[in-house]
Amino acid sequence: MTGIVFLLEEESARVLLEAVVERIRPPASTTAVRYVVFEGKQDLSRRLGRRLAGYVNTNAHFIVLRDQDASDCRTVKSDLKRVCQTAGRPQAIVRIACRELEAFYLGDLAAVENGLGVRGLATKADKAKFRNPDAIPSPSIELARLTKSAYQKVAGSRAIAPHLDLDAPRSRSFRHLIAAIRAALEGTGAKRPRTARARGN
Repeated sequence: MTGIVFLLEEESARVLLEAVVERIRPPASTTAVRYVVFEGKQDLSRRLGRRLAGYVNTNAHFIVLRDQDASDCRTVKSDLKRVCQTAGRPQAIVRIACRELEAFYLGDLAAVENGLGVRGLATKADKAKFRNPDAIPSPSIELARLTKSAYQKVAGSRAIAPHLDLDAPRSRSFRHLIAAIRAALEGTGAKRPRTARARGN
């Protein structure tokens, strides 16, 4: 059976991705989706290879997601890809959140306002730093400051995710993650519905 397996650094990523997949996946899709959550980035790096090598479903699509934090993005991605290859899963997709998962949310302050009920955030979206949220050094600290600590990682992700713009996110790393999920879904046979324009061609 085909399916998608996400291998994640933390619980807040699972909460986010559950909502994203639910919104992207066609209603009739039977694609099985599983989330493997590690206890932080060090645990992910240490145990990722064993989890990949021991997975019995040879038809599964694997997507690994980790925060960049203070590390070099290319180095982190290269190291994780090497682990995947050594484990016999060279096809696994590695995506890095620059610099943290919260950058996805800072690129969509309207979603944060709607999800957390913190008024006035959407009006800040045109400030220069929020137009390129991946460049913000500490997105989690910035988000806590903006929301006056209303944002908590798991509960906040659960509240914000249903409101995120998945078609034109400002975060480049979020765009790459969404593209990987769409490709994995199509690879399992869960084709996206054609638009009205496409049907007319």
